[in-house]
Amino acid sequence: MHKFAAMATLGLRVGDAVVLVAAACLAYWLRFDTYWLPMEYQSTVARAVIVMLLVFGSANIYRSWRGQSLTLELTRMTALWGVVFGLSLLYVLMFKLEGATSRLWWGSWFVAVVLTTGGARILARGLAAWVRAQGWDLRSAVVIGANADATRIVQTFQGSPWAGIDVRGWFNTCADTRQLTGVRHLGDLDALADYVESHHIDQVWVALPMSAQAEIQAILARLDHATADIKFVPDLFGLQLLNHSVDQVAGLPVINLRASPLDGHARAIKAIEDRVLAALILILIAPLLAILALGVKLSSPGPVLFRQQRHGLGGKIIEVWKFRSMRLHAEDDGKVTQAKRGDPRVTRFGGFLRQTSLDELPQFFNVLQGTMSIVGPRPHAVAHNHQYKNEVQHYMQRHRVKPGITGWAQVNGLRGETDTVAKMAARVEYDLYYLQNWSVLLDLRIIALTIVKGFMGKAVY
Repeated sequence: MHKFAAMATLGLRVGDAVVLVAAACLAYWLRFDTYWLPMEYQSTVARAVIVMLLVFGSANIYRSWRGQSLTLELTRMTALWGVVFGLSLLYVLMFKLEGATSRLWWGSWFVAVVLTTGGARILARGLAAWVRAQGWDLRSAVVIGANADATRIVQTFQGSPWAGIDVRGWFNTCADTRQLTGVRHLGDLDALADYVESHHIDQVWVALPMSAQAEIQAILARLDHATADIKFVPDLFGLQLLNHSVDQVAGLPVINLRASPLDGHARAIKAIEDRVLAALILILIAPLLAILALGVKLSSPGPVLFRQQRHGLGGKIIEVWKFRSMRLHAEDDGKVTQAKRGDPRVTRFGGFLRQTSLDELPQFFNVLQGTMSIVGPRPHAVAHNHQYKNEVQHYMQRHRVKPGITGWAQVNGLRGETDTVAKMAARVEYDLYYLQNWSVLLDLRIIALTIVKGFMGKAVY
């Protein structure tokens, strides 16, 4: 249900812009008895929309508000609207623009915007509370530690169901001498990683003193294969020693030690980007897909499509589709044998498909299905994940986003066989760069580079 929060955030962003325009028309009707804005007023409203997007975006007003105070959000939003209107009015006065200077219109416009957007936030919070009361849109969490901060975390979330965080239990460290009451004990740190991975835990809350740096580092190392967000709850003394921005969830000060790169509106924007582009591309390439399917069918006996199990978002198993490029065969004992130059299993037509990456085209259906993105880290064989997550640092962090048909590593020449740890480590380095620097423009750049140079690879057999 992560999509609910993402779509709600995107809806608020679009809704704020719509409200800003609608409120301007309403205020003009109250002042001049007509909804139609003259050109000078239209220009003022258009500038205000641009200023709003810049101000609200830079202030992170659209980030996930799960667990945050509604009063604080409304106060902050009202102040930001004051900045938006102040800058917009300053522009009119500085350049001595004629026409859009009615004080009653400006005042009515501001009041209408604040009341409407504030009401929308209250309704959105109410809807979110109802959704979470039904058991939807919840984040599963575990707590590490048994000190007073750990107790406060458990009590806070158990007493704040609207925050949507379900604490499944707690893990003790070797320094813990007390029991955490009111929640299930799940074991010590040796059991942490297996539990987090097998139960697909969304968040790990670390409640340890700032002096326990060695244990915190050990926890991060243990969870290097997990895709859970890791949140640290510092004590007040330690807070003064940190040169970091601090987040708040249900009044708890936390530092994100590791968080998803695509959350809130970014997740929704990428989902829309994927679905729209995938649908358009599939419409355009439908005749090509039919021709390639016929070629596969004529090249050797067997199905047209080859289904592979891969790790997807959060490390969950998904099914990835490709045009079959090899003759039917069975792997021994689950071992993955990568295709090599001159591999007898590859058909002549299959070799052409692999060399041009046309065998990947059915994965646009995976994108429509929601299990893949057009751009993202390429999905590797499940056996490779089991091997390389223990040999390549941060390997599993690739699964914080959906796997992609193409990626930053591929357009930089890292395609084909990964027969050494060094080759895989290089791919992971490029994948992590993508996660840290994601934007729609970067996605479009990768798509363009894929079209220009990404379909022909010398290392693909």
